[in-house]
This record gives sequence, structure tokens and C-alpha cells, in this order.
Amino acid sequence: MLEKYFKIMTYGCQMNENDSEKISGLLKDLGYQPTDEDNKADMVILNTCSVRENANDKFFGHLGKYKKLKEQKPNLILSICGCMMQQEEIVNEIKRKYRFVDLIFGTHNIHVFPDLLSDFLERREMVVNVWEDGEQIVEGLPTDRKYSFKAYVSIMNGCNNFCSYCIVPYTRGRERSREPENIVKEVQSLAQSGCKEITLLGQNVNSYGKTLDNPISFAGLLRKLCKVDGIERIRFMTSHPKDLSDELIETIAEEEKVCNHIHLPFQAGNSRILKVMNRKYTKEDYLALVEKIRKRIPNIAISTDIIVGFPGETEEEFQDTIDVVQKCKFDSAFTFLYSVRGGTPAEKMEEQIDEDVKHDRLNRLLDVQNDIGRELNSVYDGEEVLVLVEGPSKNNPNKLAGRTDTNKLVNFTGDEGSIGQIVKVKITGIKSFSLDGVQV
Repeated sequence: MLEKYFKIMTYGCQMNENDSEKISGLLKDLGYQPTDEDNKADMVILNTCSVRENANDKFFGHLGKYKKLKEQKPNLILSICGCMMQQEEIVNEIKRKYRFVDLIFGTHNIHVFPDLLSDFLERREMVVNVWEDGEQIVEGLPTDRKYSFKAYVSIMNGCNNFCSYCIVPYTRGRERSREPENIVKEVQSLAQSGCKEITLLGQNVNSYGKTLDNPISFAGLLRKLCKVDGIERIRFMTSHPKDLSDELIETIAEEEKVCNHIHLPFQAGNSRILKVMNRKYTKEDYLALVEKIRKRIPNIAISTDIIVGFPGETEEEFQDTIDVVQKCKFDSAFTFLYSVRGGTPAEKMEEQIDEDVKHDRLNRLLDVQNDIGRELNSVYDGEEVLVLVEGPSKNNPNKLAGRTDTNKLVNFTGDEGSIGQIVKVKITGIKSFSLDGVQV
């Protein structure tokens, strides 16, 4: 029997990566094997993201490339899934302009992908099956993990916040939390297979548990997971500032397994802009929260997300964003130029900012943040830190790379046999975004 091969291209966030691991698991159960080579693949799956415009552009660029591949390989099955497929106008555009696509499904019905594939193979006509919402979370899907020693664990789906710039509540649906027992069971299984680190995923993990018949807080879930033998590190993302509780701060401080790192997007530093963004906190609220976290956990690393050039943002309001960055001293920041997302309230806002102005502000923001990053990293010079070794460094294949408890990227000279282990590394060099070192 000839072997069948599949290739998955994943755009976007960790939630999409986790979805791709599930699709991969389903395909392996069907007898397919993974490949990175287009010419070897019998099936290609594009798992799309709709958060930013450049993700859309990248996707449609790749789609054009696969049209040529389909002409060379008529039997190649081309499937598209993910957040973009939850937008009706995009699905209609694909149906109209890209008739060579074979199968389209969304974020809510990954579990029926084998049935959709069977339907296509029987009819050999485009299959489109997108659910508007997923009323319940499907448990027990096979998951093909990228790493054996670290894993993503989704604890909830959807979002209820409806930030005015964000498409996620429309593509992922409303918040639905997994039962804590099912999460614990998954983490126990991961631990038994040798996993050392888990990252809990949710659009807003701080609101975990509110939709359950027997509500439990996110901090309560963390404490349950800390009791799982074998798991040495627990990370999570993303935290919404308006829902971050004192109970969670205490849990991070008290539980050794919970990493001393929190990703806390503030998006903009001006209270008027935050209100228009529908973030439900002010600049002063955010600064007070960061001060409270640092007072209780002095060695914590805080990263953030920042949007530059939101509609109507003045230079003075942008300076409030610079002020927050200078006062909070973030270890790292993911910075984005505002881009219009169709279907969001911000799409219709007047006073869209000129692209040149956005780029100028972004460059000035990066100058400030890069100096802060290097300053914070400098305290590690000469220190010994514990690093979970992930594999060869992307910048230098002769070195290894991994992360500290505080999520610092470390590139170091060491033993390849330590991949998947937590090892001690002495820091010998400082950069704005990473550390260099030697395994002790």
C-alpha cells in the first residue's frame, strides 16, 4: 500500500498551532504521514489567521502558489481551515475565485475533518462545512505534539471581550471553558509521556471557569495542575488586565511550578484610546496592576502587546504609550501597526492614521523598548540560569536554544543530548532580545 503524505501550514497564534497538532493527529490516525515537501504531499492544509491584514496577504499569496502545484499534481487535496474561514465574505471569495480549493472548514468543527475528507474523496467536488459556533468543546481528539517535552494545552475557546479592533470573538465564538477534570487528565497523560512544561492557552485565561456549571477560577485550576507529578513548569497566555485577580498573583508567587512570567497586553497607553478600544481599564488601572504584581513578585518578567496608530490616536496620546513602556519596563513587547479588520467596529472609525505616521511611531517605540530589554537582560550577565533546552538555535545550528523560567531566550554552547532537559547555563553575553551562554 502506497504511503500518503500531508503538509500543514499554520498562520497565527498558539491556538492555531494547537489546532494544527489536532489536525495532524487526525490525519495520522487515517494513515497519512507528515512531510515538509510540497511535491511529496498528497494533501496540503492551510490553517489560517485573521487577526492582522498581513496574515491575510500571506495566505492569499500562498494560495496562488498552490494553484500552480495543483496544475502539476491534479490529485493533490488542498484544504483550508482556521479563523479566516469563519468569515463568510472570505469563504465566498474562495468559492468564486479559487475553485481549485477542495475542502473548507472552520474553527468549530475540526473534529469532523475526517468525515469531510471522506465526503470529498467520494464526490471529488469542493466541500464547504463551516459552523457558525461550537456549542460544546470536543474532548479526546488525537494530538500530534511538535515536542515531547513541552506542550500546548487549550483550557478554553472563544472570547467575550469584543475589543473594537479584534475579529477573534467573531471567528472563535463566545467563551467556553473545558471542565477542569478533563484538563487535569490531559496534563497527567502528558506528564506520563515525559512532558516537562505545559503552556495553558485561552484568549483570556483570567476568565476561565465562568461558563462551567461548577465554576472554578483560573488560579484554582493552576493549583490543581501544580499537583501533577512530572510537570516542572506551567506557563499561560493570554491574560486580560481587567480580569487579573489577586488570587492569581498569589498563586504565581506561591507555586514553584508556575513560571515567573506573565503576558499582559496593554495595547495602548492613553485612557481615551483604551475606551474606544473597549478594553475596560484605564492607563492608571494598568500601571497600578503592574505595580501590584511587581511588589508581590519582584523577580517576575512581564511581556505585553502594543498597537500603534489606532484610529484617532494623536501624537500626545501615543506619548502616553511611551510613558507606560518606560514606567512598566517590559521584558519584551510584541508591537503591531493597527490594521483594519473587516467586520470589527474599528473598521468604520474615522481618522484612520497615515501609514508613514504609524511607522514613525513604531520605530520610536521600538527604540525605547529595545533599550529597556537590553537593560533588563544585563542583570543576567555572569549569572547561572536554568534553561529548558528546546533544540538547535535558529541563528546558529552549532548552538542550542531554550528558555528560562522568566521566558528569556538563551542561545548557548552545550550538549545536544540535553535537548528536552532543564539544564544550568552560565550567561556570557547580553542582547536586547536574547542571552548567550555556556552550559555548566
